[in-house]
Amino acid sequence: MSERRLADLLAMWRIRAFEEKVRDLRAEGPIVGSVHLCVGQEAIPVGACGELEPQDALFATYRGHGWALARGVPAEPLFAELMGRASGVNGGRGGSAYFTAAEYGFHGENSIVGAGAPLACGAALAGRHDGSDRVAVTVFGDGAMNQGAVHEAMNFAAAFSLPVVFVCENNRYSELTPIADMVRSPRLAGRAAAYGMPGHRIDGNDAEAVRFHVRDALEVAREGGGPTLLECMTERLAGHYIGDAETYRRPGELERIRRREPIARLREGLLADGVPQEELDAVERRARAEMEAAAEAARQAPPADPATALEHLYA
Repeated sequence: MSERRLADLLAMWRIRAFEEKVRDLRAEGPIVGSVHLCVGQEAIPVGACGELEPQDALFATYRGHGWALARGVPAEPLFAELMGRASGVNGGRGGSAYFTAAEYGFHGENSIVGAGAPLACGAALAGRHDGSDRVAVTVFGDGAMNQGAVHEAMNFAAAFSLPVVFVCENNRYSELTPIADMVRSPRLAGRAAAYGMPGHRIDGNDAEAVRFHVRDALEVAREGGGPTLLECMTERLAGHYIGDAETYRRPGELERIRRREPIARLREGLLADGVPQEELDAVERRARAEMEAAAEAARQAPPADPATALEHLYA
């Protein structure tokens, strides 16, 4: 069990180190434009992606760097994409909010809130006819639960028993507004009942809990049981976007969050199980060294050629 949890710790540290390096590069200048970090939410992609099969299709929200890494996208071309380098996963065209890596089953982020949900339905419907046994997983935030396209996608998936797993990362803020101020019932998983599909609120800061529920949802989908909604409760340690002043946070909020965020919780549990502090520190150092090396290699790559900006566009 400790080996699996140590592997989870390394995977979460890789995402944390990647995101913190992205934050630094955005401040220095090699990365430009709007960037959304998933610091504090690492357990959800780590727990979920370990259960996906190669043929499964993953559609992330614009806070998707961690999902791409957990799905197996290498860090160096991902850094390169964010820096607008020719060696990026999309040749530097997609940047932070639009990149995709279909060869890894990562079918892209989307800056339209909730837009991945109907796309996932399309992938699931195609999988029904191409014999791939594909399940589509779509990821979005709590604010997206109020988007019409998400409701339509859930209704469509339920009506046609499509193999879709809807993953809501509920970090308690819809951009800068608490979700509790925007809905009458803050238990978003309860909405699944209206569509006739299972809905579960789970601990999104526990990778093993996420893994258990995603595994079950995938099994239901593959056996023809249709979609599932998973509301993964978590909190972000960063702002909604880089540059967010976070004036909406209450005094002491971040300190409380840091005591229950996924890496801190897992480290505490491993220490209690007798794993030496030195071994846990080595995991962090390994992840940070890996990301530093990947970022530097990406930084040395040539910039994307502006003349190619209109390539791979369809209208």
